[in-house]
Amino acid sequence: MTPYADLRRRVEQLLFDRHDLPVKPANWLLDLLRYPFALIRDLLTGELNLRAMSLVYTTLLSLVPLVAFAFAVLKGLGVHRDLEPLVYELLRPIGERAGELTTQMMTFVENVRGDVLGSVGLAVLLYTVVSTIQKLEGAFNFAWHVERPRSFMRRVSEYLSLMVIGPIFLVVVFSLFGAVTNHSAMVWLTKHQPFGAIVRGLGILGPYFFVTGVFTFLYAFVPNTRVRFQAALVGGITAGALWAASGAVFTKIVAASTQMVAIYAGFAIFLAALIWIYLSWLILLIGAQLSFYVQNPRYMRVGQTPVLLTSALRERLAFTVMLLIARKFVAGETPWQQRLLAEDLEIPGSALASVVDSLEKAGLVTLTEEEELLPARDLENIALADILNAVRDERQYGTRLLWRARTEPVADAVANTVESAVRERIEGMTLRELAGQQSP
Repeated sequence: MTPYADLRRRVEQLLFDRHDLPVKPANWLLDLLRYPFALIRDLLTGELNLRAMSLVYTTLLSLVPLVAFAFAVLKGLGVHRDLEPLVYELLRPIGERAGELTTQMMTFVENVRGDVLGSVGLAVLLYTVVSTIQKLEGAFNFAWHVERPRSFMRRVSEYLSLMVIGPIFLVVVFSLFGAVTNHSAMVWLTKHQPFGAIVRGLGILGPYFFVTGVFTFLYAFVPNTRVRFQAALVGGITAGALWAASGAVFTKIVAASTQMVAIYAGFAIFLAALIWIYLSWLILLIGAQLSFYVQNPRYMRVGQTPVLLTSALRERLAFTVMLLIARKFVAGETPWQQRLLAEDLEIPGSALASVVDSLEKAGLVTLTEEEELLPARDLENIALADILNAVRDERQYGTRLLWRARTEPVADAVANTVESAVRERIEGMTLRELAGQQSP
């Protein structure tokens, strides 16, 4: 065992395999330390870093189209120039040349005209917008152990709705801030202490509160699962604080890096922008991972390690999933959605997805465009043996599971006896009968 692995094992034992200590604050401290430990471990594994780098590449390709799309929406309302301060605020940590880069970007955006683009160019623009948010959703789904993304129709409708409403909301919020700042009552408060100091402090912290609110919204909206507001808020506050602190530090580093300017000359500003964009995406993903752990603290120990189900648990989950779907169907209630079902069963969505996929391939369940789970055929035509076969025998579905080997006849006899007992117990039983039984 390497020194790092040994240290990690010892820290895990201290944080997760401990008895209650007589000093209560020590218990609280160790419980709190689980979160930074889990986040640092996930960063060291490299997956979050790779996804942040991937989002940097996506940002380079899509930043101008995204701003152009938002610009086009706001231009119809006559407030398109209000978008420029938002872009500047995003690039401000790269230093004094942030204004120059913002001006260049806005020049590019203003040159994007619908009559010049044509139908093909407009389609490419829309595709870039949708694919960018889709990649962000993929990164968030990874943090939340969500296996299945939104359906195509949901992507188009929800993403485009976000891109239309989002810029309008941002401009309205900033306009309200400006109106409140210029109000006579606010002007009077700034001239009288201690209200003036409080107002100035709120003015300094205002952008960070705004960033925290945006992060919280993204954590609640983007993952294809139900995120509790408390979990999204904790992730948003943490990511907002990290973003503010790293922005201040990064600005000072860029200002002091005279060697970088001397070596890269005119490219220094773009290099600084790339590094800052990477840090911003990494902080955003760290907040998403933290919000997952806040809502699902039992997964802090395993982290992003793939959750593998035992054969026995797969069979139990298969019967449970089919039973819950059947009960909703018989009662005429709203069908289960896979993400809600995973939360109800207290397992990661990626683990449940493997069971649902086997049932779907066997023709036992159907996943609708609204991501609702329905029986694929009449309940009386779904035998319990079919459910068992769906999660046991996957040879016909193209998997690479090894299903045959040379075994001893005596061992085969024992296995066949167990298998026969199971088959005899459920012989002739259908899902309709199972759904009619009451839980003890």
